[in-house]
Amino acid sequence: MAPKIKWYPSPAKLNLFLHIIGRYENGYHQLQSLFQLLDQGDEIGFDINANSTIRIAEQLSGVPEHENLVYRAAIALKAYAHERNGCVLHINKRLPMGGGIGGGSSNAATVLVVLNQLWHCNLNTEALAQIGLTLGADVPIFVHGNTAFAEGVGDVLLPTATTEKWYLVATPNVSISTKTIFTSVDLPRNTPKIDFKTYSFEKTHNDCQSLVEKTHKDVANLLHWLLHYAPSRMTGTGASVFAVFDAKENADKVLHLLPDCYAGFVAKSVNRSGLHIALGL
Repeated sequence: MAPKIKWYPSPAKLNLFLHIIGRYENGYHQLQSLFQLLDQGDEIGFDINANSTIRIAEQLSGVPEHENLVYRAAIALKAYAHERNGCVLHINKRLPMGGGIGGGSSNAATVLVVLNQLWHCNLNTEALAQIGLTLGADVPIFVHGNTAFAEGVGDVLLPTATTEKWYLVATPNVSISTKTIFTSVDLPRNTPKIDFKTYSFEKTHNDCQSLVEKTHKDVANLLHWLLHYAPSRMTGTGASVFAVFDAKENADKVLHLLPDCYAGFVAKSVNRSGLHIALGL
């Protein structure tokens, strides 16, 4: 009998801005950001079994199974399952890896939220988010499932409603180490704290962008190209960048013009995760 795979969304996000306002004694950076959820992303498939086995059906190139966030999320939640349940996990990968748009973190969050239901763990959202934080700083935003302002290390979240926009998300064929960016002596770490009530895109920036542009010319060239068409910025520590449009047709036109050396897609902003809508949460 063919496996009964249930598929669930694993949405992308953008950091519409990223300010580094200081550093904690433990070395982690104190941030302010706006996590904007999108209506596009990966999909995670679940084939529940009763033999306690957890495995990934399709291995990602260069990522051993035990290091994959999807696998690690399932293992982390297994301790809370009350039955002898296992799962074969399927990953329909659409988002670029290492792009700063939440691919791996979102995948992990989808596993936590969905298996919490399928395995009848009955953990509340905050408990799931705490597990998610042990996997990565960006996992909690996807567990909570709301577009939100973020502070702390990105884990203190204030849900917010943003005006509908369309985003052209483009990614050059480069790999950027988040650790390298955050440990650089050239990274600004003293941006004044803003009041989220007065937020505007034009009055914010990404503190990582200038450093990445200096060290990765492909990112700088892509941003320079996009700025001819619309307000544009890097998300997270890159390598993905985005341009902001009021209408889908305008974003589609620029996507059509995007040079072939870049991967890109158009997505709409959403205030609630497609995963949480699908689960009725």
